[in-house]
Amino acid sequence: MVEVSMTDDHLHLEVKGLDKLWAFKSQLDIPFRHIRSARYDADAASGWWHGIKLLGTNLPGVLTAGTFYQHGRRVFWDVHDPTRSIIIELHDERYDELIVEVNDPLFAVEQIRARLGS
Repeated sequence: MVEVSMTDDHLHLEVKGLDKLWAFKSQLDIPFRHIRSARYDADAASGWWHGIKLLGTNLPGVLTAGTFYQHGRRVFWDVHDPTRSIIIELHDERYDELIVEVNDPLFAVEQIRARLGS
């Protein structure tokens, strides 16, 4: 799971618990100007194939965490429950997309979109 927080110009994602170990990452700090979009899409986070694992953990149906190469893009995953995941599309960043599980996905997407709109 990832905890979302925001400053005036950055989105901060902190990987919680043992997911830090499984994902090989403890946090991500993304400038809002590098975020294309944010959406809730549980279907996109479901399934067993999440790309070619570069660094991380993939236990189908249990956990996907770390860096994957998927459809020609570098994607960071941290998902146990796809129904609580959000997708954040980026540009000019190390990752092209972030797919992360959050406590309240609809609220997180609403908050990110509000920052992008301002």
